[in-house]
Amino acid sequence: MSVASGRIRYISSAAPVSMGDDWYGVAGLNHFWIQRRFEVVRRLADETIRRASNIAEVGCGHGLLQRQIEDCYGREVTGFDLNELALQQTASRISAVCCYDLFQRNQEFKGIFDLILLFDVLEHLRDEDEFVKAIQFHLAPQGKILINVPASQRLWSRFDEAVGHFRRYNIDTLGRVAKRSGMALGEWSYWGAPLTPLLALRKIWLSALPREKVIASGFDSGNPVMNRLLFGLSQCERIPQHLVGTSLMAVLEARR
Repeated sequence: MSVASGRIRYISSAAPVSMGDDWYGVAGLNHFWIQRRFEVVRRLADETIRRASNIAEVGCGHGLLQRQIEDCYGREVTGFDLNELALQQTASRISAVCCYDLFQRNQEFKGIFDLILLFDVLEHLRDEDEFVKAIQFHLAPQGKILINVPASQRLWSRFDEAVGHFRRYNIDTLGRVAKRSGMALGEWSYWGAPLTPLLALRKIWLSALPREKVIASGFDSGNPVMNRLLFGLSQCERIPQHLVGTSLMAVLEARR
């Protein structure tokens, strides 16, 4: 990935976040999980993205989702994060990259985004309700939040601890978050069901590893052949599906 520190717009000062930096070294555009996640995006929210006039991503990290949307839809996605290391490695090419604390509630961004992407972020927040309220400040009336979170507390492992998770979700717990914030669940799907046995095995395997090796070992897809095999395995499910998965994706909508 290219270093893009000159592209970063500093609206807030960089600050530590509850996210293991090692993750950025193993997660890339070719990683099977990143590819599969975007397939789920297209099946669940293709029309939502196409209709959105102004899109932002909160917790954009090193810009993988921004880049995927740029390449697939030709759309810019304003990216917000506080992790300077991640922002400096952004894979995005045409989108704005901002170091910005949402709790600052900058008037420049008040109510201007009709779609906000929140991918694998909410689980890193101790106070999820206050964070969603901060996101809503930036959301246009009748705007939507497209969210992805890890699923099933039974799959909790040392990997979750290492990357800074506070919880995993099911549709009921995510629905309660939406309800408390005055929003409703729209389209939603579990995904990653074929990978569930592998995460159960990972839970056992990681318990014996040193902490400093947990993230790299727990997310590394191995060699290119194994990466392709895992990608093929991950595709062995229909989307949407409401049964089981290692992740949960949903559209949160303003209540009518």
